[in-house]
Amino acid sequence: MDTNYLENNYLTLVGKVTGEKKFSHEIYGERFYIFNLEIPRLSGVADIIPITISERLINEDTLEEGKKLLVKGQFRSYNSYESEKNRLILTVFAKDVRVINEEEQEEENEIAKKDVITNEVVLVGYICKKPIYRQTPFGREIADILLAVNRAYNKSDYIPCIAWGRNARFCQNLEVGAQIKLVGRVQSRTYEKKHEDGSVETRVAYEVSVGSLEVIEENDNENTVETENQEAV
Repeated sequence: MDTNYLENNYLTLVGKVTGEKKFSHEIYGERFYIFNLEIPRLSGVADIIPITISERLINEDTLEEGKKLLVKGQFRSYNSYESEKNRLILTVFAKDVRVINEEEQEEENEIAKKDVITNEVVLVGYICKKPIYRQTPFGREIADILLAVNRAYNKSDYIPCIAWGRNARFCQNLEVGAQIKLVGRVQSRTYEKKHEDGSVETRVAYEVSVGSLEVIEENDNENTVETENQEAV
């Protein structure tokens, strides 16, 4: 079993701060905050991703509205109990953050035409629920995957992922317990939650949109499936 947790789960995000930071929690005197990072897609829409960060990684103006940041870290999950129900909460846990200055911004604008990476996550984990394969009314193939990614101190992160096209077809045959490595992007998606009293609540879901994946066999032979870069709006 893999014990290098930094290689099991790592990501790179480039975006701008949107909204104000909020206090999250404190552990052994170290305070953590949550803020939102807005990351544009090629389609023109943007993903709004929650980032959890230690006070030790920021100064007074790091998280000012509109600041452009490079964030490196891990995509993590934890359980939240609300109204006697368990809910999976997802967040990016920042391990390093850097402000991108104006000169770097100009250079990045030039590089952007060459598909610079602004949103990439790499996960190595285990299928913990049978993938759900379906087709949309327009014939688009989709598979929902729940990946368990090991973390230190016998913890695991449970990351929902979504595959498209040939990747989706491939995933429908994966069994629970299969170990896979995938590369994708973190995305946000709004949906409506209907309650028993008839009221409707708009919520935001976070997941990994899969770009490529490979099954890690016991004999270390890898079966890789890749598709063109697809953006799910």
